[in-house]
Amino acid sequence: MKKFRNLCRYTAVLLICLLCLTPFLILLILSLNTPQRNFYEGNMLLPDFYFANFAVGWEKSNIGNAMVNSGIITVGSILLIVFLGAMAGFAIARFPIKMNRIFFSILLCCMMVPGIINTVPLYTLMIKLHAVNTLWGMACVCATLALPQAVFVFTGFIKALPKEVEEAAIIDGCSWTKTFWRIDFPLLKPSISAVIILNAFGIWNNYSQAVFFLQDSRKHNVPQALSVYFQQFAGAKWNLMAATAVIAIVPVIAAFLLFQKNLIKGLTDGALKG
Repeated sequence: MKKFRNLCRYTAVLLICLLCLTPFLILLILSLNTPQRNFYEGNMLLPDFYFANFAVGWEKSNIGNAMVNSGIITVGSILLIVFLGAMAGFAIARFPIKMNRIFFSILLCCMMVPGIINTVPLYTLMIKLHAVNTLWGMACVCATLALPQAVFVFTGFIKALPKEVEEAAIIDGCSWTKTFWRIDFPLLKPSISAVIILNAFGIWNNYSQAVFFLQDSRKHNVPQALSVYFQQFAGAKWNLMAATAVIAIVPVIAAFLLFQKNLIKGLTDGALKG
């Protein structure tokens, strides 16, 4: 009976994996087909291995410049999210005064508000700051929308860390600032990895805010560049559209493989303490 249950579990996991991977497999097959071939012709699972699609897609779609823009926005946002979120989480976890508890409650409420609702007031603020059509402005917008979740993750993780090490550092003459940067921050690697994975993909693929804040074609990120390419240039050339999409998702897959080991640890370690 136990073997049968295990078999059912493994079968379910396998089916779920196949279900999730099927769209990517179809995308990869389309990207390797010749322009003359329709997807439903011949063996659907055997592509033509026509790699010229990637060169043509790269040249015509301006995806290279868009990937640079998305990279700058993503890295800038992640740096703001990690450093500001970690410092805020440390203050809330180690100094649970009334003001910090109120601030934490407000952040939890912000997590329940869809980011698109804040677009209009953010756009008004960005105009006053002359930050529209700037990569640093878009990075600030993405960081602002992601900070509540980051503070929540860092707060739970820091609460799970033993206070004795910090108290020993304070006795030895360290200030709270030095204690955080020299002792606590190096221990936050699992939660930092979790925050990066949870937010970097959304920032890289951000389209709803980018449409408002990055109207200049030279500042377009990856989703905008793909959208413009699909609408104006590719037409019904599914092989070129698929090849360009494959190019765009390669950095995302690489980043996930780099940080995925610490994802579960970063999300669960904060639950060790209430």
